[in-house]
Amino acid sequence: MTSSDKNNTIHELTDEQLKQIVAEADTGGRKPTGLAAQLLVAVALAWSLFQLWIASPLPFSLGVFVLNDTESRAIHLAFAVFLAFAAYPAWKRSPRAYVPVIDWLLAIAAAFCAGYLFLFYKELAARPGMPTTLDLVVAVTGLALLLEAARRALGLPMVILAIVFLGYIFLGPYMPEVIAHRGASLAKGMSHIWLTTEGVFGVALSVSASFIFLFVLFGALLETAGAGNYFIKSAIALLGHMRGGPAKAAVVASASTGLISGSSIANVVTTGTFTIPLMKSVGYRADQAASVEVASSVNGQIMPPVMGAAAFLMVEYVGIPYVEVMKHALVPALISYIALFYIVHLEALKMKLQGLPRREPLPWQKTMISTVMTVSGMVILSAIIYWGFGWIKDVAGDSAFVIVGLLMLAAYVAIVRFAARYPELHMDKPDEKMEYLPEIAPTLKSGLHFLLPVAALVWNLMVEQLSPALSAFWATMFLMFILVTQRPLFAYFRGQGQYAQASRQGFKDLFDGLVTGARNMIGIGIATATAGVIVGTVTLTGVGLAMTELVEILSGGNLMVMLVLVAVISLILGMGLPTTANYIVVSTLMAPVIVELGAQSGLLVPLIAVHLFVFYFGLMADVTPPVGLASYAAAGIAKSDPIKTGFTAFGYSARTAILPFMFIFNTQLLLIGITDAFHLILTIGSATLASLMFAAATQGFFLTRNRIHETLILLLVTFSLFRPGFWMDMIHPPFEKLAATELTRVVEAAPANTKLRVWVEGTTLEGKDVTKGVLLSLGEPGKASERLGRMGLTVMSLGDQVQVAAVRFGSPAEKLGLEQGFTFKHIEVPNPGSPDKEWMFIPALLLLALVWFMQRARRDREEGLTNA
Repeated sequence: MTSSDKNNTIHELTDEQLKQIVAEADTGGRKPTGLAAQLLVAVALAWSLFQLWIASPLPFSLGVFVLNDTESRAIHLAFAVFLAFAAYPAWKRSPRAYVPVIDWLLAIAAAFCAGYLFLFYKELAARPGMPTTLDLVVAVTGLALLLEAARRALGLPMVILAIVFLGYIFLGPYMPEVIAHRGASLAKGMSHIWLTTEGVFGVALSVSASFIFLFVLFGALLETAGAGNYFIKSAIALLGHMRGGPAKAAVVASASTGLISGSSIANVVTTGTFTIPLMKSVGYRADQAASVEVASSVNGQIMPPVMGAAAFLMVEYVGIPYVEVMKHALVPALISYIALFYIVHLEALKMKLQGLPRREPLPWQKTMISTVMTVSGMVILSAIIYWGFGWIKDVAGDSAFVIVGLLMLAAYVAIVRFAARYPELHMDKPDEKMEYLPEIAPTLKSGLHFLLPVAALVWNLMVEQLSPALSAFWATMFLMFILVTQRPLFAYFRGQGQYAQASRQGFKDLFDGLVTGARNMIGIGIATATAGVIVGTVTLTGVGLAMTELVEILSGGNLMVMLVLVAVISLILGMGLPTTANYIVVSTLMAPVIVELGAQSGLLVPLIAVHLFVFYFGLMADVTPPVGLASYAAAGIAKSDPIKTGFTAFGYSARTAILPFMFIFNTQLLLIGITDAFHLILTIGSATLASLMFAAATQGFFLTRNRIHETLILLLVTFSLFRPGFWMDMIHPPFEKLAATELTRVVEAAPANTKLRVWVEGTTLEGKDVTKGVLLSLGEPGKASERLGRMGLTVMSLGDQVQVAAVRFGSPAEKLGLEQGFTFKHIEVPNPGSPDKEWMFIPALLLLALVWFMQRARRDREEGLTNA
């Protein structure tokens, strides 16, 4: 046996093994039979129905089983830990075919401890901060069982991190001086972590219970309906004929499934089982094929609307509406995917690869249109709904919801009737060679009705502006209706008969989707609860301030070094953590570091930019060897080395790593400060081109293989397009200083939604002297007191000084670190004489043209020699 054969034997995984990897990571590896299986399914179904109930208007309308937020969190976690012990085996050798008695006992005990806040809510509310012996026993037992559930569902990294932080609570006096604190008693520590809403039952678990579950359920139901297969087949049909077509289709298919999936591993297995063999068939190396799938699937976690559930957490942590989070996150996600699309194109050019053949050639005009439509599908759909049908809301008011609902219902029946003319899509077997690509028109038309629930979700969020939970609820109800009725309707319109059988299958699909959605949530529920231990430690001990001081010492006050340090720490903290827990941990520890140290160095950026920065670098850990499970799964499909696959995937993901640095310094990439449509097009166009040139530089190939000086020029072009202000600020200062006494006038004169740059100084409650800048979001026009009041800020003038008189608890002003008694030093406003920074695009484009002409001439010479 050769070395290559040996490696293939070691790393090849069967379909069953791949499903087991996904199950072990996402839904639990056990498949019991008999009564145990029925109980497991019943609990999962009950969890989904419970979440739909509390998200619906019914409890308040009927006055039945109305729960407050704390009670909902407790029941949510009780379901999660019960299913974790029942579905996840304790060890690799533990039985998979049945649930041991000890695990049933642990599941019941864990559910009781988690539900303790619900069962004894009134008693606990009557004695806050004074735990009884029973309270402490439940807290200690519950925490121990939660950590064991986390070990089973999430692996050791999450548990070790939580234990380290728990140890820090009680061993504070024995820590190094820079991070030392007074420590806490067992009663104080356990009460804070388990019996209040500051720790395990904090904001993260609240978001999991109210928002995340519904979106994960929505994705599971959509997958059960057949949307995942539809997205994959559509991408292959549209793009498979291009150079390296299957790789480009893998990128788009993973982006599409990433919209509805909260798991990069499931994304890899779902799309990769089909796309990786196709990539290999057109000439990609095994590790390249696997790496493209890994990079595409992990990128699904940065794609709105779900973002691996981080989007909903950002709503709470940043304090902005969900639609705003989606808006800010959209452009970087699209740019990242477009750059990955270009990377696989460059790889195909290097190796002179071709695509898969069509039965009939497609004209280049249709090829271009299909590519743009495929890559920008979600954006186009959102634009059509918002601008094409948004007027209905203006005309009909509150009745628009009913009108659009009836239109959606009519459209659904009409689309199914239209789709019934075409054959039903079936997932091809991955080991079967594809001789010709699927026909475009029949493939696209056969599943258009899958877009309707997504359209309903977009309508609720963007036009009706409902809460994320209520938006997901109504979209999920519509999707449940589709699941039950699509098979009978197709049977009717195709004249197949057997309506009873089709209806039974529809209800079975709904049942399976509800159960799968709940089981997909086990890991996320456990992750948000366990991450609450870290959050509780930060709020109890103030370790966040210690982290700030530590990074300040290590960086020596240098802004760029500080950002690199935070990025590296986020990478390390993110290793082995699922997306949701990853974001909670890195945002809790690292986001305040950037805000505080950046403000002291003159880096004033909106909080959303900071949170996206740490989120992106935390996610990069998903592909970093040796931890990345997504790389292992993809390597198993591709029959390649997992470590080599991980490093190749990390190289492909480098374009994602540069984006956070760019949008920290150029927040227009997050659509902040965009003034008009031309400005929007210019920003998106320049950022996309910059990302493509970075890909060309790092891949060493543009029109032909790069020379060193060409790579350096491309990197300079990338930097100039991403951050033109760097050069323009050298020529002309962008801001002018005004005295603090001008605050009232400037605030009242500022346009709507202005972010005002102000510098403050003072002494914090901890006794530390600070001087820093902050961005005040002024919102709608009005009097200065009103606009600042919406920020939670009250100011007063004392002669030539302006001081902070009060800061409202939990307000945006408090999140910015403002405290009572701080003094305003000065205000910075845009310099009216400063030229637009976009003028720097011209020299950057001239440099790019120079590289293009040099490489074109060299490529023509090389091709001439080859032909000769």
